[in-house]
Amino acid sequence: MSSIHLLFNTISRHQIPKYFAICFSSNLATLNPQKYANNHYSSQDWAKTISSQITNCTNIHQLNQIYAHVIRIHMLHYYSDPFYWNTIIRAYTRFHSPFKALYVSIAMSRAGVYPDTYTLPVVLKAVSQITEISIVRQLHTVAMKHGLETNLFCESGFISLYAKSGEFDNALKVFDESPERNLGSWNAVISGLAQGGRAREAVDMFLELKKSGLEPDGVTMVSVTSACGSLGDLGLALQLHKCVFQAKSLGKSDVLMSNSLVDMYGKCGRMDLAYRVFEKMCERNISSWTSLIVGYATHGHVRDALECFRGMREAFVTPNGVTFVGVLSACVHGGLVHEGKRYFNMMKDEYKIEPWLQHYGCMVDLLSRSGLLEEAGEMVKEMPMEANVVIWGCLMGGCEKYGNVKMGEWVARHLQQMEPWNDGVYVVMSNIYASNGLWEDVGRMRKIMKERKLEKIPGYSL
Repeated sequence: MSSIHLLFNTISRHQIPKYFAICFSSNLATLNPQKYANNHYSSQDWAKTISSQITNCTNIHQLNQIYAHVIRIHMLHYYSDPFYWNTIIRAYTRFHSPFKALYVSIAMSRAGVYPDTYTLPVVLKAVSQITEISIVRQLHTVAMKHGLETNLFCESGFISLYAKSGEFDNALKVFDESPERNLGSWNAVISGLAQGGRAREAVDMFLELKKSGLEPDGVTMVSVTSACGSLGDLGLALQLHKCVFQAKSLGKSDVLMSNSLVDMYGKCGRMDLAYRVFEKMCERNISSWTSLIVGYATHGHVRDALECFRGMREAFVTPNGVTFVGVLSACVHGGLVHEGKRYFNMMKDEYKIEPWLQHYGCMVDLLSRSGLLEEAGEMVKEMPMEANVVIWGCLMGGCEKYGNVKMGEWVARHLQQMEPWNDGVYVVMSNIYASNGLWEDVGRMRKIMKERKLEKIPGYSL
């Protein structure tokens, strides 16, 4: 079975209609290739008109209409140049319709039109929106078949997709076998390692890049500063800050690099340096404010975080879900129940943001720490998604702090189902019983731990 058939079988699992929409507007109906069959220049103009309409589509419905018309009049039969196929694939990718883009690429192959150096990069961009590793491998086979695997754009695309899928060995293999590594390939592998939790390897790869003689750009620095933040290495952070000044950047990359510096210093615990970078920024976007708010919240600077959020709103920058995770975390650190409820309601009512699991986690933690266990329990019950171990753990911590036996037993049942091997549940329940003088229940907990061969793990310092 050929690689393109395998690709089709993979995509066929997703329900995509054979023809996306059969609905034609009046201006499209007048466009007919046969009308210009004897006039080469007119026919070329006609084809370019269709391509321009596809490129200038403003929504997916309009694109479906034009593509349906293209199918009906057999335009791609008369004009089989990869350029026209690429235009349609790129348009579907732009509207985040990866499976439709892949269907067009399959139709292109079945029509006997070979991909060119522009086809696979845009198809890989479509695949990046779904990151299904089987499709990545099949496209890699297609690239090798047509001698495009060494194309610089294809190469960086495969490195990124393999890394994003967690197949770092394949990503590094593509990188190592490259006959001519450009900056795009280096950026792809550094970014993949950084985003995949392999921060130390990302930094080491950055040092190799410097040794190779290539100069890092804004994309490189954003990735490596993110890796440095994960390591919490302040000495390295200060050195990278110098590299940021040296990096050649254009347009928005300056903002992205400054945001990455704010985030890096925040994760390294130096909020004074994070604020200094933020203060000197000529242009600030939502990521700039959010990075500073999250940094303050993480390190317990409650008032600074909330004051920064107030400044963000006064600057008419609309917060997002991540911003509110930082704000609610600050409220948890400060025990600000009233403020936490107000911000939670503001997020839902004013900004129309549906709460995430993290938002509920912050609220349950806040209410539990403040002794509002019944209210915290009701929030857990009313959540639209299943609570995870962290949320149940927050509620369990509140039960231990305030000695609530009834709710503690309810929470313990859920935690035992999720993590039957966890000794912490039994230890906490034993403490709750002991604080209420229920010594028989304390003995029962110890007996269960002994029967299940669970032992309390002693504390230790790193």
